[in-house]
Amino acid sequence: MLPAGSSVDCLSAKLVHDSVSALSPALMNIFNISLSTGVSPMVFKDVAVQPILKKPGLDRTIYENFHPISKVPFLSRALEKIVHGQISAHMNSNSLLDVFQSAFRPRHSTQSALIRVLNDILVASDSGSRVRLPQLDLSAAFDTVDHHIFLDRLGSWVGVTGVAHQWFYSYQSNRSISVQIGDCASSCLPLPWGVPQGSILGPLLFSIYLLPLGKILNQHGLSYHIYTDDCKLYIAMDEENAGSRLAACLDDVKGWLASNFLKLNERKTESIIFESHNHHGSHPVCDLSTLNPKQCVTSLGVKLDPELSMAPQINSVVRSCFYQLRHLTRLRQILKRRHVESVIHAFITSHLDYANTLLVGAPVSALNWLQVIQNAATRFLTNMHQHSHITPVLELLHWLPVIFRVQFKLFCI
Repeated sequence: MLPAGSSVDCLSAKLVHDSVSALSPALMNIFNISLSTGVSPMVFKDVAVQPILKKPGLDRTIYENFHPISKVPFLSRALEKIVHGQISAHMNSNSLLDVFQSAFRPRHSTQSALIRVLNDILVASDSGSRVRLPQLDLSAAFDTVDHHIFLDRLGSWVGVTGVAHQWFYSYQSNRSISVQIGDCASSCLPLPWGVPQGSILGPLLFSIYLLPLGKILNQHGLSYHIYTDDCKLYIAMDEENAGSRLAACLDDVKGWLASNFLKLNERKTESIIFESHNHHGSHPVCDLSTLNPKQCVTSLGVKLDPELSMAPQINSVVRSCFYQLRHLTRLRQILKRRHVESVIHAFITSHLDYANTLLVGAPVSALNWLQVIQNAATRFLTNMHQHSHITPVLELLHWLPVIFRVQFKLFCI
């Protein structure tokens, strides 16, 4: 068993937790020496990669269906957290991150990114414009980051120099990797490129690597939003030369990606056209068939249709929640009440609440299907009769009905 994930971990998380008062002075001394000298300890650089299936039910014989999650030593994660706090504070105080990069930033999330994008699309649709939204998919983006390019970007775009720059050079140098499946692990091999997926620093380093991409998109006058390696472009199709501008922008993006050792996965890159709510005459037609036009796309876990009715998303949530409820019924007899409630919040309520601000304005008949899910979960928790009145029980549990949960989330945001 590997408590912290790495096959060469010198201290487990449990050991550090149980002995924190005795170990903390020595550990802080190690971390301070590392940061003051610009040297990352060699023992922190061995990474054990555990393949995780991207979605349940995918073919396990196809390597592309796995995420290569890096399990770094526990102490390395502790040091990375310190560095992450310092570099994040520097970038936030100096406004160095792309305004429309939402990943791993305070008060930014997938939900805030979706709200911003869909708000812009709805405004354009209400004014009579059709909006095209391509979603760019990068192939193995974290694994192909070039260290020399990153270090140059760290200095020229972020202003990290001196000992701090030297520390990042040391952090990326002489790394090794092994693959771990169950109790078996491969031999270690050098890892001369990439940032570790699953590490604390990895997503932030990748966001720094992508900083010039926003400048390219701005030059073509396109609206965009980036969440780590998920990039959405959108443009109103009645704008002047909208199709040619989008095509030119995509060509420049492909060229920039290639020069930075990143690859656009054209097979998984999809696009959708959102219909206008107030049609004002004809709209120019442009041939962008290479963008794989779809009638429904999944964006950061939310299914979007051309009319933005949110019906595909609601149907998906209903199916997923009923699936979870059927499986939870098998555990009802062996779990205590408080545990059942925790499980319901983890597998049911979290689905009902995710990105539910996008359901503002959805028909009540559609929201009623989500209310059916909440009612079923309430009866499952309290062993209520199927025909019992549900409202008093929801009040007793302090569970807001679905329509009020939507409004509450909107007010909080």
